[in-house]
Amino acid sequence: MPINIPEQLPARELLREEKIFVMDEGRATTQDIRPLNILILNLMPEKEKTELQLLRLLGNTPLQVNVTFLNTATYESKNVSKNHLDSFYTTFEHIKHRRFDGLIITGAPIEHLKFEDVIYWDELKQIMDWSKTNVTSVLHICWGAQAALYHHYGINKFELSKKLSGVYSHVLNDPTVELARGFNDQFNAPHSRYTSVSIEEIEQDPRLQLLAVSEEAGAFIILSRDRKHIMITGHLEYDACTLGEEYERDLKKGIDIEMPENYFPDNDPKKEPLNTWRSHTHLLFSNWLNYYVYQETPYEWE
Repeated sequence: MPINIPEQLPARELLREEKIFVMDEGRATTQDIRPLNILILNLMPEKEKTELQLLRLLGNTPLQVNVTFLNTATYESKNVSKNHLDSFYTTFEHIKHRRFDGLIITGAPIEHLKFEDVIYWDELKQIMDWSKTNVTSVLHICWGAQAALYHHYGINKFELSKKLSGVYSHVLNDPTVELARGFNDQFNAPHSRYTSVSIEEIEQDPRLQLLAVSEEAGAFIILSRDRKHIMITGHLEYDACTLGEEYERDLKKGIDIEMPENYFPDNDPKKEPLNTWRSHTHLLFSNWLNYYVYQETPYEWE
């Protein structure tokens, strides 16, 4: 799916180097199709890295995708330039009159806070409520998934005894679900968080389906029965190096942190880690765009 993104976005040239199909606006307007409009609420601190990771995945299926980046008005990130935000991002006030085919809400490194103590929690609640009628399907990642479970279903997060960081094995509970089309029965995925959610509470809620789970990392892929919400508690979008970069960052901050599990070859940080989750990441995003967005969204929003 070629993605139509601003000409000056830094991720553009990196995507082209990776042979990801990036389309310019001139070519996009000559195609007689209705592109998918995807909104990305990017709550991650290093926004340019997250942009690249997500755009890489949205550009891998057969239709056109228009991407709009959203940031919070109640909190301005300190890890990206104001010029970058002003050039490529907008706020909810400017798009709330629109309708989108899909919405991605990313994670955020704020698990130590209660949801109500997050500066932009009220704004995020407003966006999540708005998405019920203005978005066909919403994909929530890590903290974004926990926020959705809490806001929409009343399932709160709980603190872990130590940071869950590493690459873990997961199993599918139902391989016939469209989101998991093409998945192996067992697959890897990276996690990086200090909190988790209750498997029991998810399984007891008739509105939810637990699609994939890990013995070590817990609930991983949770679906709403109405197909509206998909909640991923890990970071399938991560590059091979991302967990290692987070580990080095925490060490430099003096944080007492353990090495990511099942990540560095031979548990040697000097050895380059391998991406063992890439294929399933592409499958999940492709399946989401096809079955939960493209096949479900109206051709014309009324």
